[in-house]
Amino acid sequence: MTTQSTGTDSSRKDSAMVEAAIAGDQNAYRQLTEKYRRPLHFHILKVVRDKDVIEDLVQEAFLKAFDSLKSYNKEYAFSTWIYRIATNHSIDYLRKRKLHTISIDEPVQGKDGDMKMELMDQDSSTDREIMAKQRKNMIRSAIESLPEKYRMVIRMRHMDEMSYEEISEELQLPLGTVKAHIFRARELLNKALRDRIGAY
Repeated sequence: MTTQSTGTDSSRKDSAMVEAAIAGDQNAYRQLTEKYRRPLHFHILKVVRDKDVIEDLVQEAFLKAFDSLKSYNKEYAFSTWIYRIATNHSIDYLRKRKLHTISIDEPVQGKDGDMKMELMDQDSSTDREIMAKQRKNMIRSAIESLPEKYRMVIRMRHMDEMSYEEISEELQLPLGTVKAHIFRARELLNKALRDRIGAY
């Protein structure tokens, strides 16, 4: 594991940006996000294998990292720390999804730790289509049950596929507020979906 005392120039720059971010420098947050967004995208994709949720998982990993930035141990490379957070968050996501979703094509962890896909019976395609439609309807229903401010941002993010910046501009809200609303909306949405699944 790389230490800051013997680390690369990149690690030292990260350390300086972390200190600036802790001091409240929003530009430092932005620089860290821009630097690691793409690497984390591909890192999480190796674990989750679902392109539809990668960007949200990346954003959530950044939120977790920035929320606990003061606990970051500067003896180690920031890259190592944020990759660990992203990995743990991805694993948590897979565990939660496996807990609440029954699907024959669910990713499973192999002996070597890689995420693999189970082979599917060709005769099951119709059943999968029915399940997918039911799941889609369930998600739409759960979204409709959200309070208006959360329902609005989750629709714009997941149905209209708008970026956080576009939502911020459209609603004339600070970017941080938009991210917080979407994070909270997901929590409420997950709870609503758990309640609906549990009712079946």
